[in-house]
Amino acid sequence: MVRLSDLPDYERDHLLSKNMPPLGPPVWTTPTKPLNQMRVALITTAGLHYRDDQAFDFADATFRPLDGGESPDNLIMSHSSVNFDKTGFTEDVNVVFPLTRFHELVNQGTVGSLAKVHYSFMGAGLLPQAYESGASQVAGMLKQDKVDAVFLTPV
Repeated sequence: MVRLSDLPDYERDHLLSKNMPPLGPPVWTTPTKPLNQMRVALITTAGLHYRDDQAFDFADATFRPLDGGESPDNLIMSHSSVNFDKTGFTEDVNVVFPLTRFHELVNQGTVGSLAKVHYSFMGAGLLPQAYESGASQVAGMLKQDKVDAVFLTPV
C-alpha cells in the first residue's frame, strides 16, 4: 500500500478531500422471505459495460445496465483507477461480476431468480452525493423488476 507521503501533492490532496465522516449507521432490513424465493440483482462499481456501450469517463457517476441474459464474458472494464489491478477480471469476470456463479445458485435452488438487468457504476474518485441521482434511478428500475435483494461488488 502506498503511503500518503509518497504521493504527489495533487494526488494526496485529492485523497484527503475524501476523508469524510461515515454515512451513518448501516440500514438493515429483515428479509420477508427465504433466499430461495428472492429475486436478486447484481450491482458492481467495476466500471463494466458491453463493447458497444459508452465507456465510463474518469469522474463518471452514471451507470450502465447489464443484460442478465447476455454472457458476462462480453463485458469490458473501463475503470479509471490506475491503482486497480484488472488481472483478476481478465482471467475471470466473476471476480467482479459473479453472474455465472449466481446462475449456478439459481439452478441449485439456493437463490429464487435473477433480475433481468443488473447495473454497473464506475467507483473511482467521486463522493457519495455524486451517485444519488443514478442510484435513485437504479432503485426504481429494481423495484419495477420486483428485485428483493442486491449483491454489491465494490471495486
